[in-house]
Amino acid sequence: MAFEYEHLIIDLPDYPVPGVVFKDITPVVADPQAFASTIDGIADHFIGKGITKVIGAEARGFIVGAPVAARLGAGFIPARKPGKLPRATYRADYQLEYGSDALEIHQDALSPDDVVLIVDDLVATGGTVRALVKLVQETGATLAGMGFLLELAFLNPRKVIAEETDAEVFSLVQAS
Repeated sequence: MAFEYEHLIIDLPDYPVPGVVFKDITPVVADPQAFASTIDGIADHFIGKGITKVIGAEARGFIVGAPVAARLGAGFIPARKPGKLPRATYRADYQLEYGSDALEIHQDALSPDDVVLIVDDLVATGGTVRALVKLVQETGATLAGMGFLLELAFLNPRKVIAEETDAEVFSLVQAS
């Protein structure tokens, strides 16, 4: 039986700007059973796919991505905001529902021999994920898929992601 996460996800209307309903997943990661179920659910789905590295976006992608990487026996690559990494980086700009941003990874973080899983807490418009896909592609690594706790399906992120890759998109919860 699948874990029921919905009661732990809190909707915050008009945050961070009017018209946006923020999905707060901090109660999920604060609950030991829910957090473990999240990590196991994503990792179990991708076991056996040869994942060598997991990449997660700052900051909530770190919370989910790093333990998924450990569970898969893979390395973790932090995708950081500009200026946060000390060595040469690749950069990808992207649009949010309420603005724009960018992510960077070290140029030596991934190699063409790596099989990569993108992990984040949620996927909304797909902009952050598209940026992560571009970063993986720039390194020549193979993208095996993407795993999320929550997918805001009503925003059609899979359509946006499909413009960059045909890799598998997997989510534990879909909000429609």
